[in-house]
Amino acid sequence: MTVIDNHEALAEDGELSEASARDYFELLKPRVMSLVVFTAFAGLVLAPGHINPVLGLIAILCIAVGAGASGALNMWYDADIDAIMSRTAKRPIPAGRVAPSEALAFGLVLSGFSVVILGLAVNWLSAGILAFTIFFYAVIYTIWLKRSTPQNIVIGGAAGAFPPMIGWACVTNSVTIESIILFLIIFLWTPAHFWALALFKMRDYEAVGVPMLPNVAGERVTKHQILAYAVLTAICAVLPSSAGFASAGYGLVAAALGAVFIYCSIAVWRMPDGDLKMIPAKKLFAFSIFYLFAVFSALMIDRLAAMLVSQLGGSF
Repeated sequence: MTVIDNHEALAEDGELSEASARDYFELLKPRVMSLVVFTAFAGLVLAPGHINPVLGLIAILCIAVGAGASGALNMWYDADIDAIMSRTAKRPIPAGRVAPSEALAFGLVLSGFSVVILGLAVNWLSAGILAFTIFFYAVIYTIWLKRSTPQNIVIGGAAGAFPPMIGWACVTNSVTIESIILFLIIFLWTPAHFWALALFKMRDYEAVGVPMLPNVAGERVTKHQILAYAVLTAICAVLPSSAGFASAGYGLVAAALGAVFIYCSIAVWRMPDGDLKMIPAKKLFAFSIFYLFAVFSALMIDRLAAMLVSQLGGSF
């Protein structure tokens, strides 16, 4: 990591830093963690059966800690390129507030803690998927794919798609077609979401040599891929209704959200190559976050509404 060695503001590895609790919290990537917690909670709610509320809370906390551990390990390994990129230069390690060795130890301890507690308290299938998710994000994506292939975010996006499957397994101790569909919604959503960001941050990625699709294949190819994945995501998001674990009402909501997602992607596709402002790409990136929250919120509302109707029907 040559950039780390040459970055004057970086805490020397092997020396104790004067990091605050806020710095360590930042290592957990709280924004990413919030999405992980939300989709994992959706998996808990959507799964058939029941889980003790205390065990459900423990499960969500373990998944959150595991996601945070992945973030810390990612920041440890990527500190050299984070120091150069504008959106990451102020992170705790490149800014010199946390030493790399401390971040590594922090991530490893949290990883082990989250997996073991989830296994002991809930079940070992969910713990095993959590362990694989941490490994996939920290090793397969961060260490291998991110710097070696423009398809890094496509394959690596699987790490962010596992949380609802973990939540589902916490309740059912199984992996079913329903949980796979939840996985696929996020898996297919990730490329369009992240490549929109990569378009207006392509110079940052070029500066650090990370082979993001816009830098390797060009803007036009990236725009085609964004539109293709937006269409696939919109189709997949309707599948819960077709598969029978969501109502037709949810299907209509998902279809409407998908139509807007595709519309925003078409706006990016029409955006002239070389556009410096890239307003459509920024709008797509922002909407894609709302889209995923809206789809999973609609699924949970639909599930809770179905349970309420069932309870009311049983009382008459």
